[in-house]
Order: sequence, then C-alpha cells, then structure tokens
Amino acid sequence: MDRADGQRPRLIVGVTGASAPQLAIHLLTTLRKLGTVETRLVMSRAAHRTIELETGLRPAEVAELCDVSHPRGDIAADIASGSCLTLGMAVVPCSMKTLAAIAHGYSDDLLTRAADVCLKERRRLVLATRETPLSLVHLRNMVAVTEAGAVVLPPVPAYYHRPASLDDLLAHVTGKILDQFGIGHESFPRWQGPRKPPTPQLSEDSYEQQ
Repeated sequence: MDRADGQRPRLIVGVTGASAPQLAIHLLTTLRKLGTVETRLVMSRAAHRTIELETGLRPAEVAELCDVSHPRGDIAADIASGSCLTLGMAVVPCSMKTLAAIAHGYSDDLLTRAADVCLKERRRLVLATRETPLSLVHLRNMVAVTEAGAVVLPPVPAYYHRPASLDDLLAHVTGKILDQFGIGHESFPRWQGPRKPPTPQLSEDSYEQQ
C-alpha cells in the first residue's frame, strides 16, 4: 500500500454542509487510529456551520483529526493537481450542491477541484450523498457522476450486524467507505451467512423408531 517513495498513501476527505458531519468525524477518527494512510482534509464553508450546529465542535477540532488540512480557497494546494498521487477522495457527507458541482465539472473551490482531479485521473471518488427524498435532479446528477467514474455511496444504515448504538451504524458506513479504497479495517462484523441452527440431538426413542 505504500507509495514508491516509501511514504504512506494519501487519501483526501472532503466534508460539505450536508447534515451528518458525524460521518466524516468517525471516518477521520478511524483513519487516524489505523495510521495506514495520510489524510488530507478539505471542508466547505457550509460544513463549518453544520459541524458547529450538529456536533457542538469547532471546525478546527475536526481538522485536528487529519494529517493535513487545506483551506477550501487554496486552489494552489498539491491535491489540486493530478501530479499529486493519492488513493482518491471520499466526500463525506456529500451535499446535493457539491454533487451537482462535481457532476458538471464546476470546480469553484479546492474541494470540487480535488474531486474533479480524481475523475480525470481515473482515481476512486466516493460520494456519501446525504439527502432524502431525492428529486429527479439529484438522481440525474448521481447518474452523471457514476458514468464519469465516481461511486455513489449513500450512508444507508445496515442491520444484519445487529447494531446496538449510533456508533455501530457510523462504523458500518465508515467500513463501507474504507472498503472502496482497499484500506484494511475491522469497523464492523461482515456478513457470514445465516446462522446455522443447532444440530438436533437424537434421543434413544428416536433410534428405536429408526
């Protein structure tokens, strides 16, 4: 997984103003604990406000979870260029505004530019789109980014692992995102098939009947 220069591979994490910045916080916290990749963070202007409203944290506190935090207006940052090697980018959560910008190549800040770079360089771009219900415009934009090579990964909760807490649900979404980049983790128990019922024990009467 290491780059040719011996450094850890880079993963870009974009955070937009969609509801549920907890998704990004859990992802960044998990990546920090794993320590296998270098994280690059870009937060939109709206993300700053949503983080404050929904988590009570300051954006600076979230930035402390990554290795490098880039100002959204720094279009000269290295991740704005395809020559900067990365595993790709995860936009978590991804607002419908950001989805629309990526779908139509409207790169007006570093977050959307970094996403555009991933598409043009054929690198993995994962969009954890967060909205419900979805309009026809939203769906068409999802089709457009998928055709361009992105992966639309709505943070839909799963229940086969029998989650007992909100953290269990967040961990599942984090794990699904990490899977897209081939990053090893143990965020959630994987489906192993239905549980086998216990083998019935034959009584002495059963043997006699046979």
